[in-house]
Amino acid sequence: MKGQWMIEFRINRQSGLPTYAQLIAQVKQALRLGILVPGDKLPTAKDVVGELAINPNTVLKAYRELEHEGLVAAKPGLGTFITASLAKPGMAERAALSEELTQWIRRAVAAGLERTDLEALAADTLDAEFGPDTGETT
Repeated sequence: MKGQWMIEFRINRQSGLPTYAQLIAQVKQALRLGILVPGDKLPTAKDVVGELAINPNTVLKAYRELEHEGLVAAKPGLGTFITASLAKPGMAERAALSEELTQWIRRAVAAGLERTDLEALAADTLDAEFGPDTGETT
């Protein structure tokens, strides 16, 4: 994969989240951020397996689930392609929001907070704003 794909999957084997679910979550995140857009091609299962040393069935399961959700379509002999976007209109301001968030993170780190502290703070703030996370992904 190394740079030729719009998405480069990463697996956290200590997360407790099944590998196929991690792949799905990463595709959905890339769709929300506008990194992947309709027409983009996902890496082949063979490429993902070669890069991550995971079972091909794991990749196929993730791609099938994404297809079931209407986000991708498999075209035999050609690959799996993005068919829908999850990006909201407000994501057009992504660069500015990302810069603000980066500055906030740097201030927090300078104040002595670590990643896990920031994750807890962000989750608590998101829960206060939107209600508790149910664990569902859309």
